[in-house]
Amino acid sequence: MQNTDNSSRIFKFFLWIYALFYILAGINHFRSTEGYYAIMPNWIPTHQFLIHLSGILEITFGVMLLFNRTRKVAGWLIILMLLAFMPAHIYMIQKAPFLLGKIEITPLIAWIRIPFQVFFIWWAWIYTRKND
Repeated sequence: MQNTDNSSRIFKFFLWIYALFYILAGINHFRSTEGYYAIMPNWIPTHQFLIHLSGILEITFGVMLLFNRTRKVAGWLIILMLLAFMPAHIYMIQKAPFLLGKIEITPLIAWIRIPFQVFFIWWAWIYTRKND
């Protein structure tokens, strides 16, 4: 029997939003590769490879979220990936202000990204718990 209550619809709506977010973000790693160089710390090697790898991972994890069998694993993998991205966010704080394409990343914008990372980790954690 299919669950059609409101909480299930809301869960699925936000699941699709979250999955689409990662799929599109992953595609952006290939469309706007140059922009990612600006946020990669110099001490991290093989920038282009890691930018493309993170794009592939984001697309893969986004797709995995859409299937009950892989959703919990995708949630945990997204959490690990977001934690692995944290050095880039800290580097952005240290580097600000700078231009990211046509967007000026101010210290405030760089700092605001940290709570967003925490929010996205929490959102992924939801999918490690619930599997509607």
